[in-house]
Formats: sequence, structure tokens, C-alpha cells
Amino acid sequence: MARYLVVAHETVTNPALLKQVRAVREQDGEAEFVLLVPATPVRHLLFRRGDEHDAAVAAGKLADRAGRMFAKKGLPLSDVRVGAADPIEAIDAEVTANPGYAGFVISTLPEEKSRWLQMDLPRAVASKYGLPVHHVVAAQDYTLADLP
Repeated sequence: MARYLVVAHETVTNPALLKQVRAVREQDGEAEFVLLVPATPVRHLLFRRGDEHDAAVAAGKLADRAGRMFAKKGLPLSDVRVGAADPIEAIDAEVTANPGYAGFVISTLPEEKSRWLQMDLPRAVASKYGLPVHHVVAAQDYTLADLP
């Protein structure tokens, strides 16, 4: 059974992300997914809630809600984790602690809004691990409004 690391933060409810995870599942009916939500500093968040001041707490709440949403959509996650603020560090720590991933699904904001694309995260991950990286981009009008 192949295991994929899904990396997202503010785009965790991105319809394109759900569609890509579903497509990977269709290719491999036994694929399992782990969601990694880097603890992005709150000051960098576009969709910040007024009561969120701690990055790890905000990421944890988002990860918990996202796990429930994925399950509701028929895409249960085998685990949901919060990682380091830097997505590259978060991915490195996860892959080191839990080796054996078959690939990655990375969801970002559109280019003009995305810090992750400024650091060329999808290419960096593909180069470092030599594994498939499925990159999806949220629509320009995307918000976290759909998150339960």
C-alpha cells in the first residue's frame, strides 16, 4: 500500500486538493494519506481568525477540522500532523521520522499570494526526494469558508 504525504495549510479545503487526492486514490485503491500542516507563523496567514495568535495551535485546529472534512468527503486520512513553520523543514522531519512515502500532494495559494511558491516548494521537494509531487493551486477566489 502506497502512502502519500499531503502538505497544505490555508488551502487544506482547496477543491483541487480534494480532487487530486481522489485521483491518486483512484490510481491506487489502497493508497493512504497523511496530512501535514506546517505551523505557519500567524502573521503570514491570509485567512487569520482574530483569536489565533499561536502558530502551532492555529495549525492544530486547522488540521483537526481538515481531518474531519476529508473523512466526510470519503477520503479518510491515516494521520494528521502539525509540523515546523518552514514547510521544507516540516516535510524533512516527517519523511525522516516516517520514511517510505510514495509521493507528495502539495496545495498552495496562487503564485502572487504564496510564500511556498516563492521558495519553489514543489520543485525543491521533487529534487530532494526524487518522488512524484502532485502540485495543486487554489483558485484566486479561494477562502477557508468551506471548512467545517
